[in-house]
Amino acid sequence: GDRATVVAGVGTNDTAHTLELSRQAQAAGANGLLVVTPYYNKPPQAGLIQHFTAVADATDLDVLLYDIPARTSLAIADDTYKVLAQHPRIVGSKEATADPERAAVLIRETGLAWYSGDDAVNLPFFSIGAVGTISVTAHVVGTQMKALHDAFLAGDVAKASAIHQSLMPVFVGIFRTQGAILTKAALDMLGFAGGGALRLPL
Repeated sequence: GDRATVVAGVGTNDTAHTLELSRQAQAAGANGLLVVTPYYNKPPQAGLIQHFTAVADATDLDVLLYDIPARTSLAIADDTYKVLAQHPRIVGSKEATADPERAAVLIRETGLAWYSGDDAVNLPFFSIGAVGTISVTAHVVGTQMKALHDAFLAGDVAKASAIHQSLMPVFVGIFRTQGAILTKAALDMLGFAGGGALRLPL
């Protein structure tokens, strides 16, 4: 209903498969799409432009790009961002490079809505124009993450900074081995659905 906005993660390293998942997400009622850079096969930037454009053309849903080169071995180049930002349904980016300087430039030059994809730099990203975070650790400290963002938006940077510093052990700890492993363990310890066993190799 109207209680939540659902952004479906549909990215794969195969454009045809991603397009099918995008259409399925729209049919299921998703409000938007999160599309990770194709992983493993390392396409050229021209291929990325064609891939993301095809996804944006496949449905009526808004698209968030997801740039996480540590996991995909491929970054979205600055010039590629500028081309993709011209598409009316490509509206933002989840950026997990922990590079506020680059993010500040791209926010200014693309006009895309920018989301921090690396919790340890959420506050620095907010300070240079990011509109929010798409977070792993919010699964277990969501209330505190919202308080951090609300404090920053209210102009209480000291409070936002204090909350950010208090959460640093969580930001670091969740990624001591691999985020999904420790997030699910934390959810299990807190008694939330989603904890418990993982599939191998995790």
